[in-house]
Amino acid sequence: MAAACNSKYFRPVGRSKLKKWAELDTFERTFQAGPELRKGNWAKDVFKNTNPITAELGCGRGEYTVALARLYPERNFVGVDVKGARIWKGAKASNTEKIVNTAFVRAQIDHINDWFEQSELEEIWITFPDPQPQDNRARKRLTHPVFLERYRQFLKPHGLVHLKTDNTALFEFTMRVLDELKLPIIQQTHDLYQSPLYEGILQVKTRYEEIFTDKGENIKYVCFQLI
Repeated sequence: MAAACNSKYFRPVGRSKLKKWAELDTFERTFQAGPELRKGNWAKDVFKNTNPITAELGCGRGEYTVALARLYPERNFVGVDVKGARIWKGAKASNTEKIVNTAFVRAQIDHINDWFEQSELEEIWITFPDPQPQDNRARKRLTHPVFLERYRQFLKPHGLVHLKTDNTALFEFTMRVLDELKLPIIQQTHDLYQSPLYEGILQVKTRYEEIFTDKGENIKYVCFQLI
């Protein structure tokens, strides 16, 4: 059950979302504060097994987190997003369907290292993040070197990072970062739907992906290693 909210991690909000936030507190494996209680203890205290753990950062409604958990019951998945009213949908589905290899965290990605211990995760998914198009907000992009260094602190050696986006500028920015840091690229495509990679989990569509594809946007994807 989730702990009470901590003002260190959240900004004040209106009352319209309080009902869903309150319901989050009743869901199993859904947390809104208290990272110090989870850090290093996800396997033992949350999932109660030693299966590999993957996190979806900026998970929104948790479509990928839930889909991954259904496809890979032998692995564990944690969806992270600052918007409680968004993760409510994925957390609700997981609890209703008793998908025990999922968990959800309401937290800012800036504080992600408060939640995971060194080498605690094996993979990260970043699905349709805010591209932060302004030049002065480049450091807020979830594939900026600042964030990659944070991920490196809790990913296992050679851990994988997956990015799926409609935004060409963000994708090209990410590819430049990977080149500059000499990080190995496992797979990539500028047009996922016309690519042989379009199968399995990559066929899962988030709400935002459906909006973008309806507008004719190409979906870009890259999988790379942090070494």
